[in-house]
Amino acid sequence: MTTQTRSISQDVTNQMRDTTVMIKRNLLRIIRLPQLLFFSSVQPIIFLLLFTFVFGGAITRGTDISYIDFLLPGVLVQTAVFGSTQTAIGLTEDLAAGVIDRFRSLPMARSAVLAGRTTADLVRNAAVTVIMLTVGTIIGYRIGGTVIEAALGVVIALLFGFSVSWAMASLGLWVKNAETAQTASFVLIFPLVFASSIFVPPASMPSWLQGFAANQPVSVVASTVRALMGGLPIGSRILESAMWIAAILAVFFPLGVYLYRRAVST
Repeated sequence: MTTQTRSISQDVTNQMRDTTVMIKRNLLRIIRLPQLLFFSSVQPIIFLLLFTFVFGGAITRGTDISYIDFLLPGVLVQTAVFGSTQTAIGLTEDLAAGVIDRFRSLPMARSAVLAGRTTADLVRNAAVTVIMLTVGTIIGYRIGGTVIEAALGVVIALLFGFSVSWAMASLGLWVKNAETAQTASFVLIFPLVFASSIFVPPASMPSWLQGFAANQPVSVVASTVRALMGGLPIGSRILESAMWIAAILAVFFPLGVYLYRRAVST
């Protein structure tokens, strides 16, 4: 092994170690604030119950499965996307509290702070997903495909939320204010969530909106998760979802690291 190879290997090892430390730090914060996990779970449960029992009887056009079976996979994607907003808010709170300044004085990889934050939020989203699946099963949801296909659908939803967390991390580091980050993240996310196939088929929307609603990333991922969990024809959906996840990470991973470096150098 050459000196350069050993150096690269050591850098990777150090970065993984630093990232693990940051993951533990953020997970401990969630454990110490159980109300955060509670309210992160309550919001999607409310959406699930409201749309199932209040609007479900009216929202049936274009679905060939029961509405709860149509809705739940989409709500899992919505939950992962909404959960990503906590990344932006958490980073801005750390900036305001001076935590990021303290990290700057430590000999740690610059990307570890962001990777630790986004991965911890991924774990939190996974816990909320388990709760959502439990509630959904109680009110009538049933997996239509195999357990492996359903698990793959859940993984795709979580990975999509993870990629959006990097976009939210970049947003938080850019605005540097928790209230602004919260408002801006929801302004960006709400149109994508509600003009999507999460709650209704795009075919039920006005013709001028259908093209956007059917092909934007939230709809693509929601349709993929729904097909996998429902045992429906999958076609090229997995590839399309993977391309969206990879594209979002390719843009916002380096942008987030750049904004973090700029934030800690000023």
